[in-house]
Amino acid sequence: MAADLRSIGLTRAREKALQTLAVAMQEDRLAFSAHPLDSIIKNLCELPGIGPWTAHYIAMRGYRDPDAFPHSDLGLLRALETESGRPSPAEMLMLAEAWRPWRAYAAMRLWAQP
Repeated sequence: MAADLRSIGLTRAREKALQTLAVAMQEDRLAFSAHPLDSIIKNLCELPGIGPWTAHYIAMRGYRDPDAFPHSDLGLLRALETESGRPSPAEMLMLAEAWRPWRAYAAMRLWAQP
C-alpha cells in the first residue's frame, strides 16, 4: 500500500514520482553506491517524473557525487547573473566545465551566496 503524500501538499505527479523512486530503491534497482555519474543520471531519468535537475540533485545528495550539477537550477543561474543578464542553462553548463570534477561543490557555494 502506498502512502498518501498529497496530504502534505504534493501534487499527484510528484507523489507518483516519489513512490516510483521508493519502489526502485526497495527493489535495488537504484542502490546508493558508487556508480559513474552518467549511469546514475540515466537510471534516475528513466523513472517517471524524474528529470535531469532532480537526477543531478539526487546524485549530489544521495550518491554524494562531487561532479553532479543541476545546471538549470534557477538559484545557480541567478547567482551568476550580471548587469547583462543571467546565463542560460546551456551557458551555465559550459561555464561549469572548468569546475570538473567538483561541480557539486561549486553549486553548493553558489547557492550559499547572499
